[in-house]
Amino acid sequence: MIFIAILIGCILGALIGMNAPMISYTYSSYLAIAIIAALDSVFGGITSVIKKNFDLKIFVTGFFGNAILAILLTILGQKLNVDIYLAAIVVFVGRMFVNLAIIRRYYVDKWLEVFEKRKGKVKEQNQESIEEK
Repeated sequence: MIFIAILIGCILGALIGMNAPMISYTYSSYLAIAIIAALDSVFGGITSVIKKNFDLKIFVTGFFGNAILAILLTILGQKLNVDIYLAAIVVFVGRMFVNLAIIRRYYVDKWLEVFEKRKGKVKEQNQESIEEK
């Protein structure tokens, strides 16, 4: 169910993105870091669904909290003339890769279980046909 919601959200985001006005260069770094922070929260949410410990309150507060913190780091970095936002990018992207690895392992294991079950059924059918002969 949640994957359908994510898919619908991605499609709506793509459609809105194609028809939205261009973001000025001044605000593009703020938007980029906010998107990366939000994607980190989305991958974390998918991972928590897989681990069966998803909490909507934690997801929503993390989603907005990460995005706001990342934007504030970008603002602070621009005021100090230091690229502090790079630290946030490294952390968020690193966590995204970890969560993606967890998601990938889960679905590979699930796919292998289905494959092994099918293989076991074929072996049983072959043995039954041999016994009948």
